[in-house]
Amino acid sequence: MMAELRFDDRVAIVTGAGGGLGRQHALTLAARGCKVVVNDLGGSAHGDGKSSSAADKVVDEIRAMGGEAVANYDSVENGESIVQTALDSFGTVDIVVNNAGILRDVSFAKMSKQDWDLVLKVHLEGSMSVTHAAWPIMREKGYGRIIMTTSAAGLYGNFGQANYCAAKLGLAGLANCLAEEGRSKNIHVNTIAPIAASRLTETIMPPNLLENLKPEAVSPLVAWLCHEKCEETKGIFEVGAGFISKLRWERSQGNSFPLGKAFSVDDVARRWGKITDFTDAEHPSNVNESFSPILDNINNPSLGGNEFIDLDVASKESLELESSYDENDLSLYALSVGAARDPLDKDELKFVYELGGNFQALPTYGVMPQIGAMLKAAKEGALALPGMNFGFDRLLHGEQYTEIKRPLPPHAKLKHTFKFKKALDKDPNAVVTFAITSTDENGNEVAYNEMTSFVKDAGGWGGERGDSGEINVPPAREPDAVIEEKTDANQTLLYRLCGDWNPLHADPAFARAFGYDKPILHGLCTFGYAGRHVIKAFSNNDGRYFKSIKVRFAKTVFPGETLETRMWKESDNRIIFETWVKERNEVVLKNAAIELFSEIPAEAPVPEQVSAEEVSAPQVEQAVTPDDVFAAVATYIKQKPELVDQTGTSFQFEFSNPDQQFFIDLKNAPGAAGPGTIDKPDVTLALDSEHLATVFGGDLAAVQKLFFGGELKISGNVMASNKLTVLQDMDPKLAEQARDKRVADGGGSQAVAVPVESQEPTMADVFSAIGHFIADNPDLIEKAATSFQFAFSNPDQDFYIDLKNAPGTAGAGQLDKADVTLELDSKHAPTLFGGDLAAVQKLFFGGDLKIGGNVMASNKLTVLQDMDPKLVEQARDKRLASGQPDTATAQPKKQKAPQAEKVLPELAEKLSAIGGQGGVLQIKVRSPDSAWFIDLSASSPGIVSGEKDAAAVITLDDSKLADLIAGKVALSTLYQKGDMRVDGDLALVRKLEQIL
Repeated sequence: MMAELRFDDRVAIVTGAGGGLGRQHALTLAARGCKVVVNDLGGSAHGDGKSSSAADKVVDEIRAMGGEAVANYDSVENGESIVQTALDSFGTVDIVVNNAGILRDVSFAKMSKQDWDLVLKVHLEGSMSVTHAAWPIMREKGYGRIIMTTSAAGLYGNFGQANYCAAKLGLAGLANCLAEEGRSKNIHVNTIAPIAASRLTETIMPPNLLENLKPEAVSPLVAWLCHEKCEETKGIFEVGAGFISKLRWERSQGNSFPLGKAFSVDDVARRWGKITDFTDAEHPSNVNESFSPILDNINNPSLGGNEFIDLDVASKESLELESSYDENDLSLYALSVGAARDPLDKDELKFVYELGGNFQALPTYGVMPQIGAMLKAAKEGALALPGMNFGFDRLLHGEQYTEIKRPLPPHAKLKHTFKFKKALDKDPNAVVTFAITSTDENGNEVAYNEMTSFVKDAGGWGGERGDSGEINVPPAREPDAVIEEKTDANQTLLYRLCGDWNPLHADPAFARAFGYDKPILHGLCTFGYAGRHVIKAFSNNDGRYFKSIKVRFAKTVFPGETLETRMWKESDNRIIFETWVKERNEVVLKNAAIELFSEIPAEAPVPEQVSAEEVSAPQVEQAVTPDDVFAAVATYIKQKPELVDQTGTSFQFEFSNPDQQFFIDLKNAPGAAGPGTIDKPDVTLALDSEHLATVFGGDLAAVQKLFFGGELKISGNVMASNKLTVLQDMDPKLAEQARDKRVADGGGSQAVAVPVESQEPTMADVFSAIGHFIADNPDLIEKAATSFQFAFSNPDQDFYIDLKNAPGTAGAGQLDKADVTLELDSKHAPTLFGGDLAAVQKLFFGGDLKIGGNVMASNKLTVLQDMDPKLVEQARDKRLASGQPDTATAQPKKQKAPQAEKVLPELAEKLSAIGGQGGVLQIKVRSPDSAWFIDLSASSPGIVSGEKDAAAVITLDDSKLADLIAGKVALSTLYQKGDMRVDGDLALVRKLEQIL
């Protein structure tokens, strides 16, 4: 059991303590040993009059129960006098609870200047006055707890209380500032927004509501925030009728307009949805974090864009897709672009017959894997090119560049990385280019593509128009080679089997809707024909010499038309060409060129096999590491102990890539520096490890550039961070000497490899102690006869207690078929093993503890309530003494195989019963995540992977979905127990329940 929280030898000032909340705060603190100054002017709720009786009555109450208290009758405007009462009576002040207040409610139109001034004078200026008088005392003693009292009206606004709302929100701002100023002096400042029966609320709330809003439900929070063990500061809490919650600021991601271009009210209106979208919202907690996006916009100016093209998102993000192909895919592609029209031509057969001994890929196939992966994702509704917010209806393939790094292998599994390259503003339209790199399973680059698209009506953001000049223009002479080839009437139907499913190339009605008499040939099919022609004419029909191709799509081609490719040899390795439609005498591919290799490139290198000995051999970092730098700082501090007096500041460094923690203590003699954390640092600096040299390089301007560029985040006493300049005279050779010593000792970067061991007991210590307790009490097996599995989160850890099989054990890991399984956050472990059954039940009924298996048998854990807590401390001490890390947290939690894909086909079989009876139902699955949708408007609905605009959405865990479809649990039961969320049309969800 936790010892009672006491306030012995502490002195508190409670303003407005003659009744209501203030009285209860004073009584609560005094009941636990605190000496209290009961301040109350004794006026009315509107600020009129004065009387000593209210404060005197509360003092009498405190003394009657054995406490110490004195009365003070000053107005809170006279804070010095109130604090002087505390000093005269008790010698100091540790706690200030600013509670005094009045109301002068009237609509803003009717509010007088006196109404405004008096409310602000009592609430805001009064709280400032008392706090200001106590502040130097708290700073001097290095301790203080201050409570400001705001209200829901101040936080959210309320009609007829403009003066009160302004004062109350002002108090929250005052508290936030003082929390930052007092942080390094152990002065904690918090704000409460209470709702309770008092002189202020009795005039505006009905009696039946006031009966349930007792001050006794507010004061426990105030007492906790005032206690020395409470580390909370800068918090804002709503409290009343047993409810307590913490508030925080929330900010949308917002929109950053480019600084180089003026933006208008129309631009703001167009981006209003993004400006006000709280998806992926941020929660800034200090001025630095608040200023961060502004600094980012200054240092990283927006590239611009509009509602269709967001250049900032496009330039920062990438998309990865995967695909694979084999010999059949290569053969089908070759046939679809006209190869092997004569099946007896051996020189053509090599592109379509994999058993012929000289099989090779047509090199223009290098465009197909990434195009196929993109179109497949689009078909499934999963394509999201970064920053591109338009549909295919606006898109026209304008240009294509494909480069083959070496001859394509006959089969491969590829990863395609799509990255934005550029966008041109051809107002009113736009031209966008994406660069796509395709790599194999060994990381070798196989192909590189640039896909340039014309986007209708997506321009107009004021960007660059680009060069209007033409490239790859044929010379003014007859071509060096011409190849003419007629396409088949069904050419599009054959080519679409390679993955380009666009109905524009197959569906006559769809083509007519876009203004064409019939389906048009794929541009990339014409691209493939032209590539074949150049290979045949200039590389002896050997595609292995092909290096790259670049074309601009000029006109459409219809199946059955004759393609004529005219070619000009610019050099041995470069061919300029154009492709025309003979029947119409129109150029369809222009500004085109193909480059050839002089020699056939070698095959991709095969990764070398690394021996187990090489893998396990420790690697010693030869460069200067953070360990070396902070070891050097520690040496420098020893050489110059006066730095502690000069600086008087402690610093915590939080590095990323990799995550590491270091500290410099120039506050507590003799000073220190090294890996780990320091308690209550004055300044915390968070940055990437790559910027270490800049921070300690002695160039303050360079450090400030990091800060204003958002690369260095500083919290705590920001101004004190400048005191790190005392290290600028440190000899860089100290770091090199530390590096040399580490390398000579064969050591790596310790901070990366060795986490700082916590002095607090770990979960491993708790279960080690339980193991010892079981060993000392073998009769527990007979009493409990139950096995327990614990699945902790944050971090993920698995532990067990076997009180079923003699001799009984406990430790890290998993049991086979445990009787009881308990799932909970690691932070609740002390409650679970604290011996308080009511507290454990509260976790369970509050949803923080999930129990599976034999729920009733979980009560048998009470056999452990007599375990001596010292066993845990002894286990902790033994672990630390042995130098063994707490390895339990490092064990990966066993992941359950996803069930959705396995069980949904069973649901699909039942859907015909409710076909044609509704709209789209979206199923969102968690743990692991997946998404599926069912179109119940169809006569034979099916289940499709992906997301779609839906009339109703259900969200549930993967395991719950499996239970639902298996008939182990009813849909209504999942909903009622909170295991399934339903959004949208409930009637549509009920249709699903009909077939389950």
